[in-house]
Amino acid sequence: MFGLIPKEEKFFQMFQEMGDIIVAGAKELKNMLDHYTDPSASQKAIKDIEHLGDIKTHEIIKKLNKSFITPFDREDIYSLASALDDILDLIDASAQRFVMYKVEASTPEAKELAFLILKGAEAINKALKIIGGKLEPIAEYCVEVNALENEADRVCREAISRLFSDEKDPIQLIKWKEIYETLERATDKTEDAANILESVVVKNA
Repeated sequence: MFGLIPKEEKFFQMFQEMGDIIVAGAKELKNMLDHYTDPSASQKAIKDIEHLGDIKTHEIIKKLNKSFITPFDREDIYSLASALDDILDLIDASAQRFVMYKVEASTPEAKELAFLILKGAEAINKALKIIGGKLEPIAEYCVEVNALENEADRVCREAISRLFSDEKDPIQLIKWKEIYETLERATDKTEDAANILESVVVKNA
């Protein structure tokens, strides 16, 4: 049983707050694609959440620059903050593309990818909630994130394969290919964050 040295515990709180913001953004994206009644309003709500994430990321970096002693490696704190911010950026980018391309309706594949993004965000958030204490359970959440990313990769590949088989309009094909890939990249970023958390666990064993 082991844990991090409780120095500058404010970092733990800020990472936990960032986790909550990411889950809020992922929930809004899932709601947007599940119902698709007012994508512009949903995208604006997601942009507002992404802005909150930017503020929290800047707070973490500012705290890092002012802290002499940190609870774990400085480079890991910076990398984790950046990876978490990237998740929100990709959630926002996904929502933006639906509005920018004037998409009229969601698809089952897009809904499934949004679901996987949310599940990954929730798993990362659970890991962040315990980062200031015993670290062993974090590994389980990281394994879950990796499995979700693999599933998202499969869904994305199959969706794009169907596009090339069934979509006759090249413009629609280009639009949806980019949308699917952007959604899938959000799960890549959750895996990046999980890998950093795993590194923190190993270094502090």
